[in-house]
Amino acid sequence: MYEFDRERYDRRMAWWLHDRFGMFIHWGLYAIPARGEWVRSTEEMDDASYLPYFDEFDPRELDARAWARAAREAGMRYVVMTAKHHDGFCLFDTAQTDYSSVHAPLGRDVVAEFVEAVRAEGLRVGLYFSLIDWHHPDFPQYGDRQAPLRNHPECGNEGRDWGRYLHFMHAQVRELCSNYGRLDLLWFDFSYDDMRGERWGATELMRMVRELQPDVIVNNRLEVSGEGMGSLAECAPTPYHGDFVTPERIIPPWRLTDAEGRPLAWESCLTMNDSWGYTARDDNWKSPRTLVRSLVECVSKGGNLILNVGPDARGRIPRASMERLRELGRWMGENGASVYGCGSAEGGGVDLARFDQGRVTRRGNHYYLHLHEPHVGPVPLLGVPKASIRSVRILADGSEVPLSSSWTHSDYADVAFADLGAATELPDPLDTVLELVLDE
Repeated sequence: MYEFDRERYDRRMAWWLHDRFGMFIHWGLYAIPARGEWVRSTEEMDDASYLPYFDEFDPRELDARAWARAAREAGMRYVVMTAKHHDGFCLFDTAQTDYSSVHAPLGRDVVAEFVEAVRAEGLRVGLYFSLIDWHHPDFPQYGDRQAPLRNHPECGNEGRDWGRYLHFMHAQVRELCSNYGRLDLLWFDFSYDDMRGERWGATELMRMVRELQPDVIVNNRLEVSGEGMGSLAECAPTPYHGDFVTPERIIPPWRLTDAEGRPLAWESCLTMNDSWGYTARDDNWKSPRTLVRSLVECVSKGGNLILNVGPDARGRIPRASMERLRELGRWMGENGASVYGCGSAEGGGVDLARFDQGRVTRRGNHYYLHLHEPHVGPVPLLGVPKASIRSVRILADGSEVPLSSSWTHSDYADVAFADLGAATELPDPLDTVLELVLDE
């Protein structure tokens, strides 16, 4: 009978709940066709049609250190890279198949370079691993709603051995957990239909993972997909429960809690444009303002944000992504204290639910008011007792924001107002942060 150890869980989660902000990297053969990481499935490509990309895979401008440096300079604290995506192509040296970057023209173990680079930048290391493998001969094709050959009865599943596939898949996870030093994160993807839980041999898989990497944080997709919370949220954790919930392409509308009302650990995974893997014609880029505010919204609801980049066929992070990473880094350099170690303001003894100028994050008695729009006149600090205010500062430069004594708000004697001066625009149009320190 599995017994969930809450104390051990809290210990391994401490750094992740503090750091709040990470980088996702989706990269592989699919960067060459440049139509997204699901191109084999969406275009129903068989192996013969996809293998030419393997024969061509030689991204000589690949520099994992440049990726890691971009993440650190953007203010990210951890990086998760696709060691293997659904197409089955491996970016690591595996004894289970020759379908890897080591045997492609590149001839290099990308995961080995990645983990070394990320650690050298002082960041936490995470690996993504697909439970699905469309290249493996024992993985179901016909009738599986995800597989490339789902509509091809001539590619039926007779003779496919699921036990043999599980042995292969578990062996690859063992390699990742054994050959690359300490892993901080393991990001499985994903469960659907009847392909979930023990269909993946999940109890045995997680027993092995915990033996090899006892402190690794694992997501919840052995049980669910981007939708669904998993057994930890239900307060009935299985041996393969996820440590955190993984909403995808959405930020939850409220703070997530488990069935008994405890805060749930969660992380929104978001793209900068509309794609995970490099997509040459996807120019629907989110603005730096949207990305900053998405990060703040996640933290204000007690969650993390992992933001994706999809390097191109040469191994370079696209210019549009780099421009946004630099803007994020500039903002985080001035306002990171409102993200790191912070969470929801709920439960702090101060009712800021009526603060409608933006978002609020909190660390102890430090409340960070994220102003998103200019306010006519002094800014009302609704829900904050005037007598408890120790100081108000612009977080970016530490400058004092005095409490207003203007006659204009004399009708609201119980409300504290922050005086930002006569300027009609906020100092930082992305997100101006007031640091409000209250008496303890």
